Order: sequence, then structure tokens, then C-alpha cells
Amino acid sequence: MTDEEYMRRCLQLAEKGLGNVSPNPMVGAVIVHNNAIIGEGYHQQYGGPHAEVNAIASVKVQSQLSHSTMYVSLEPCCHYGKTPPCADLIIEKKIPEVVICNRDPFPAVDGKGIEKLQTAGVKVRYGVLNEQGRWLNRRFFTYHEQKRPYIFLKWAQTEDGYIDRLRKNVTDSPLKISSPESLIAMHKFRSYETAILVGPNTAIMDNPSLTVRYVDGKQPIRILLDRDLKVPQTSRLYDRSCLTYVITKQKPDVVIPNVEFLECTFYSDGRVDFPSFLSLLYDKKIESLIVEGGKLLLQSFIDEGLWDEIRLEINHSLVVGNGVKAPVLDEVRNTIHRYSYQIFDDNDVIYIRKS
Repeated sequence: MTDEEYMRRCLQLAEKGLGNVSPNPMVGAVIVHNNAIIGEGYHQQYGGPHAEVNAIASVKVQSQLSHSTMYVSLEPCCHYGKTPPCADLIIEKKIPEVVICNRDPFPAVDGKGIEKLQTAGVKVRYGVLNEQGRWLNRRFFTYHEQKRPYIFLKWAQTEDGYIDRLRKNVTDSPLKISSPESLIAMHKFRSYETAILVGPNTAIMDNPSLTVRYVDGKQPIRILLDRDLKVPQTSRLYDRSCLTYVITKQKPDVVIPNVEFLECTFYSDGRVDFPSFLSLLYDKKIESLIVEGGKLLLQSFIDEGLWDEIRLEINHSLVVGNGVKAPVLDEVRNTIHRYSYQIFDDNDVIYIRKS
């Protein structure tokens, strides 16, 4: 097998940690002796052993380590966090060569792990399948390099481009656009990400739970953008079931379990100051964010160019003729790339990223 093939296996292993290791990166490792894989491992759970530790532990004949090459999808750590430094373990086990996919942008590592290994006499090569590794850990790289969450925009629309019917009051139920199958897929998607965001109008009109229900998985942090605290505390977002941040211009003098009010800068017309808002999320270690609505909030992220991926569901069998128009992508069509799609009955889910 080639370096690329071994590294591809590392990335396959790493992906098994999706949704379980954030804010840590997904990492996989394989150990090769005489052109055969003798050990594999991946980072399985935040706070648990790293990929290198699990791979080394899986090797049945430990004496082979001193004549092996380790392939790992991210630079081994060199600092004490929730676990000891992986670079120290590699040196202790006398592994003579390490091949790395990506350097770690986390300031406590960022080249220091490579330097530590090299100083100890370990041969180090890095950059194998670099782009594939960055794509796998795109949330982690965006968070550390751009100091903001990786942003997903998500909505469902009818064949003729509406996200809802026109509703006069909260007793009118929202238009059902998603299919049962796509709804399950979207809840699985929720379970992978750190947080999920809605604005006040969506919270009032739809009264969403923003929880993971149809599948097993961790609950995202719920975030409500509510400058003037218009959303009543009888809303499901205040049900205390999971951690919820309410972003407002002035914190109220009230204590609600599992709800934290955070102050942020807003403009006089109600729009949030995005630098202030994203800095707040960065400080709260929000590595990825799903923006679910409403239309004005989604459009504001599009207009500001503050998005990384869009997950757009189109129900081709549903035509309403009038209602709430879907967000408009016209201004950014020359910078987007449709990289994948799934079909659920008559519904297409299109995955869009910036080119």
C-alpha cells in the first residue's frame, strides 16, 4: 500500500468520531510494520484516549513498534490537556517514523508536536492527503483559523420557492415540507453539530424544540437570537431540557436553569453585529453552528457571506403559489459548488459549499 492509501484509512477511522469528539478534532491512526497494518485507532470520545494511544494499544506484539511507521491524520499533541501528550508516547515506544496528514492549528500544538518528535530523532513527514484531511476537520480548522464557528445554513422549500405559507398567528401550523426520511437525516445532522440557531420570529411562530428526537445522538446547544426578549418564557426553548443561550442586548434579572443570557451588540434596526456575535460564540467554544431560520436571519448570513455550507431541501411535489419566499442565493451563485445530494421520496437535499 502507498502512503496515500494508509492515510485514507486514517481518515476513514477518524470519521467514526463525528459528533462525539468536538471541540477536539476527528483523528485516526494506523501503525504499519513490514507493509502490513498491525494497529489501528481513532479518537472516540471527547476527553478519552487519542487516536495514537488507541492505535498503539491495539498492537499485539509491542516490540514491533520500534520497527514500524505510524500514520496519523493530525499532528500528535505535545501538551497536557485532558490526556497526556501523544508525542511523548510515540517517543517512549521508539516508533521511528511518523507520517502526518495535517498540522494542528491549535496554538498549543501548531508545529510543536512535529518539532518534539524530530528533536527526539523521529523521522516526520506531513502533508499526505492534506486537502482531504482539512475537509474532514473543516469545523476544527475554521474555528481555530478564523476564530468563529463553521456555519451551516439549512432550510426546506417548495418546488416554487417558498419556505412557509403566510400565517397570521401562532395557531396556524407551519407548512410541512420535509419528508419523514429527510427529517430523520436532518436530526442526525443536528446531533453532529455544536449548536443550532433561530431568530425570535421563528421561535414565536413555530415554537420549535431544536432538539434531536428521531435518532440517538447528543443534543446541540440551542441559541436564540432575541434582542428585545420578545419570545415568551413559555416557549419550548425555555423548557430547561438542554443548554440554551439567549443572545440579547441586555441580560434580564432572572435565573432559569440550563438557560444562559448573553449580551451582544445589536444595531438600531434589530440586526445583530456579526463580529460581536461570532466572537461571543467563539468564546463559548461553539465549533459549528446550524442556522435554521427564519428567512430574514438566513438571508442576513448569506448577504454577509458568513456561511460555509448550505443544506437545502426541495420538495418537488409541493407547490403553494404564495407564502414566505426562500432565501436568495443569486448574489453568491458564482462562488458556490453543489458537492452532493440525497433523494428522499420526492424531496432532494442539496449540499452546497463555497468553491
